[in-house]
Amino acid sequence: MKTIGLLGGMSWESSAEYYRLINEHVKRELGGHHSAKVVLYSVDFQEIEHAQSAGRWDEAARILCDAARALERAGAEALVLCTNTMHKLAADLTSAVRIPFLHIAEATAQEVLRANVKTVGLLGTRYTMEQDFYKGRLADSGLEVLVPTGAERQEVHDVIYQELCLGQVKAVSRERYQRIMEGLVRRGAQGIILGCTEITLLIKPGDASVPVFDTTAIHALKAAGFCLGS
Repeated sequence: MKTIGLLGGMSWESSAEYYRLINEHVKRELGGHHSAKVVLYSVDFQEIEHAQSAGRWDEAARILCDAARALERAGAEALVLCTNTMHKLAADLTSAVRIPFLHIAEATAQEVLRANVKTVGLLGTRYTMEQDFYKGRLADSGLEVLVPTGAERQEVHDVIYQELCLGQVKAVSRERYQRIMEGLVRRGAQGIILGCTEITLLIKPGDASVPVFDTTAIHALKAAGFCLGS
């Protein structure tokens, strides 16, 4: 079994989901008392969030690259960044370590294409929905990506930072997301990508009229597969 390095804490609520999902998969595959070999580095999200909002991505890169190198020194054989937004710094992290970097957007695109879906709606932070670091990866895989309108993007973003990252899951916010998702479906989305690892706390498969692609689960299973050598 290989050792996975989880770079988490952004937020810790979704990082806990990674740990649970990876271990559940390993137990299903191997049985008995088996669990995944995991090294976890959990950052202080307050520092990262301040850097994000101030546009100091170089500062965030320094924090995450230091953490990634610590994971490599601790024996991690692959790096898993437990957040969609901070994949903006994927190139920095890839350069900082010698171990493989398992990219969340690439794993998600593979799953979407496997489901024979070509046009997707993308929900996430404003950074993920508006910048090209994530949408570009999806487009490079052959997907057409739709995002909510400007006001809706702000709604989605605010729920993530003001509620989900603080462990608050509200029915009224689920209804708001459902309305936004249906708007994307009317525009042609054949599936919805939950492009923030916290959204899985709020939205489940039955909450949309089209397939929902949970990036947290997809990425965690990709990590578990690496752990098992599959």
